[in-house]
Amino acid sequence: MPVEIGRIEAIFRYPVKSMRGEPLDTAALGWHGLEGDRRLAIRRLEDRGGFPWLSAGKLPELVRFTPVRRGTGDGDALPTHVRTPEGEELPMFGDALAAELGRRHGAPVQMMHLRHGVFDEASVSVITSGTVREIGRLAGSDADIRRFRPNIVVRSTAAVPFEEDRWLGAVLTFGGADDAAAVAVTLRDERCSMVNFDPDSASVAPELLKAIVRANQNNAGVYGTVTRTGHLAVGQSVLLHR
Repeated sequence: MPVEIGRIEAIFRYPVKSMRGEPLDTAALGWHGLEGDRRLAIRRLEDRGGFPWLSAGKLPELVRFTPVRRGTGDGDALPTHVRTPEGEELPMFGDALAAELGRRHGAPVQMMHLRHGVFDEASVSVITSGTVREIGRLAGSDADIRRFRPNIVVRSTAAVPFEEDRWLGAVLTFGGADDAAAVAVTLRDERCSMVNFDPDSASVAPELLKAIVRANQNNAGVYGTVTRTGHLAVGQSVLLHR
């Protein structure tokens, strides 16, 4: 029988890979993750390797760039512009934005639209707020949830740090309906330097990643694959199916 393990505390979507995310009250979960999540990415034109995308690991300032929508498009439409850290809004696919990002990176780049998104491991990431709090306590530092760039934040009933590891091989469903959105938990989320970057200033706090390494072998949260599409909303119950 499924067990209710908590409720959705927050939902985040990241229209452009490594740029600032957007909090949502509701979201559509499709076969390729949240609709509109990481559908855009910046390609390094001179890179011929297997991972050509410009990420915050190579340009920390990316976390301070904000995708924005102009016009009357709905909230699920792709952003039309990007607001720079200095407040200037540049067209998403314009030469000015490519030139600005290329200048900061030190090499030419191009904005790309990927229909099914660009993901590191899987299309959905989940973490509990209890895990984030524990990492902050261990690090003696700010543990802003945005550093972890989750799609779904769960406020767990148990509130046991790193309890997500116990979900491996299980399925999470969201809401009580028979056709509720469902995600199969497939991998632990092995963390990278992204958690060290302050989402507002891009300053580095390496003690956060060090704390995750010491406490849980560099894992915090989990990845999942969508097994049933549906609707997500803050406050929905989260059920675990073994």
